[in-house]
Amino acid sequence: MRILLIHSDHISYEARKKTPVAEDGIPPADALDDALTAFCAVEAGDEENPDDIITRTADEIAATAGKLDTDRVMVYPYAHLSSDLSSPDVAVRVLRGIEERLKSTTALTVKRAPFGWYKSFSLACKGHPLSELSRTIVPGEGSAGEIKVIEHEFFVLTPEGERKETTEFLDSGDLGLLITKETGLSVPAGGEPLHVELMRAKELVDYEPRSDVGHHRWMPKGKLVRDLLSDYVLSLVLDYGGMPVETPVMYDLADRAINEHAAKFGERQYRFASGNRNMMLRFAACFGMFSIMHDMHISKNTLPMKMYELSTYSFRHEQKGECIGLKRLRAFTMPDMHTLCRDMDDALVSFEEQLMMGWRTGRDLATPLAGVFRCTRDFYAENEGWVKKIVAMSEVPMLIELLSDRVHYWIAKVDLAAIDGQGRPIENPTVQIDVESALRFDIKYYEDGETVYPPILHCSPTGSIERVICALLENTARQSVPRLPLWLSPVQVRLVPVSDRNIPFAEAAAATLTRAGIRADIDDREESMNKKVREAGMEWVPFVAVVGDREEETGTLTVTIRSLSEPKKPYKESLSADSLAARVREEMGDMPFRPLYTSKKLSKRPRFI
Repeated sequence: MRILLIHSDHISYEARKKTPVAEDGIPPADALDDALTAFCAVEAGDEENPDDIITRTADEIAATAGKLDTDRVMVYPYAHLSSDLSSPDVAVRVLRGIEERLKSTTALTVKRAPFGWYKSFSLACKGHPLSELSRTIVPGEGSAGEIKVIEHEFFVLTPEGERKETTEFLDSGDLGLLITKETGLSVPAGGEPLHVELMRAKELVDYEPRSDVGHHRWMPKGKLVRDLLSDYVLSLVLDYGGMPVETPVMYDLADRAINEHAAKFGERQYRFASGNRNMMLRFAACFGMFSIMHDMHISKNTLPMKMYELSTYSFRHEQKGECIGLKRLRAFTMPDMHTLCRDMDDALVSFEEQLMMGWRTGRDLATPLAGVFRCTRDFYAENEGWVKKIVAMSEVPMLIELLSDRVHYWIAKVDLAAIDGQGRPIENPTVQIDVESALRFDIKYYEDGETVYPPILHCSPTGSIERVICALLENTARQSVPRLPLWLSPVQVRLVPVSDRNIPFAEAAAATLTRAGIRADIDDREESMNKKVREAGMEWVPFVAVVGDREEETGTLTVTIRSLSEPKKPYKESLSADSLAARVREEMGDMPFRPLYTSKKLSKRPRFI
């Protein structure tokens, strides 16, 4: 709640024109002399506890009136104080509540201007030091002024089920670095993340100066990597039984369920007016999927039901100074799966499956992960054996965080994080048990005549696509010879003809590789052989095949294999085009494939950065 308190000689208003959410039953014109005018903007976050906001705001107004020795108050709705407003019905409820509490608990004369009208007003401010006061009131718990304190307890569970102090693992590689961050221990600030330079140097992605902060432009090679990752997650989800859908990117905040769910991230939203409607851009795919679930006929026999969307794009209005590279953006691509479960037992089984999916993505993407499991103390007390089970299934120690009370829509969640080149976590895969949204969005089924509002799992098997690429690039700091996984390399084989007369043989080899489902290009530029090979290495091309007269005579290629090379010690083999194709296909396995997004000949390829 934002309020602006003006000690005024006179305040008068006249309602001129209705909006679609106009409130009736309030005098269309009124005035007060020698009054405290309380301009009020009810915010999205106030929907967490409207009754507390009513109490706190009314008591603050009354206290200020007492200090100013005035017995008159005008409560005036004034949306311009905030860009993060509540839904209209909650705003009216709060404003009425403030008026009623002031009238019932004080001797003040109280008037209130109507909500939802275009109004003209006249105000004369007294001009003394206390005549203009602004306040921000945040909802707490219980009586006004009482702040809910959440206690956090951390420890480590081993796969053997042993409970250990976190200090025992501070030197345990990635887990130790995750513990350091999660428990608030001091760490060096560090400089710019490694991936920021790499994402531009490899011509994958760049900042877009003509857009908002945190919105990027993708070059062909980066777009290819992004699309392959999207294909990969889709394949995982389809194998798991997920059903792809697509939903809108914007939603009407006049809808109570939308507004209440949006309030969970109220300070990090893009909100805007569309005609007379207050809209928001989604920060996840929850809104659309929950709307679909609400409208479905749900049978217990069809549960668990998994629904999936590649949320392109999701939007979060992160702080400007926090937006850097691919780690934190304002527009991002989130693989988002929601599982409607029968009951909590069903949710726990699905949680196990989806946690294992998260660990698998770390292996498939060659980005090691460390995990933290979070839940309320009550959940842990009831499910301690199950928590130990999922840590044992994970086969690695995990950080456990217990919360003294629930403060979010989830009662339990897991976050798996990669570690960047500076030892800082990059949160990627997640699974969450949501116990609020089914009720809020009226998602239900019936059993024995009873209404059941089931738990819903939120899962991103990889985390945002952008953060996955961030983790991939940051992970190269661990490698003696940096590289991307073969299946994600924008160019998998580079053919380097020694001279123009070797180009036809290189083209024939490239055709063989292309038919086998391999991304191969040809460096046909008029550059020295050393420069061509050096630049292929700078692009992290996994297989670089030199084609000269000797290779043509023998029908083989001299191939440098990056994954087997050491710094300044390239590993080379002689392979025919067919043998090279078989080698590449074997290493790719069943990972997704897309053809080249750039020209097959480097002489035709433009520079993007």
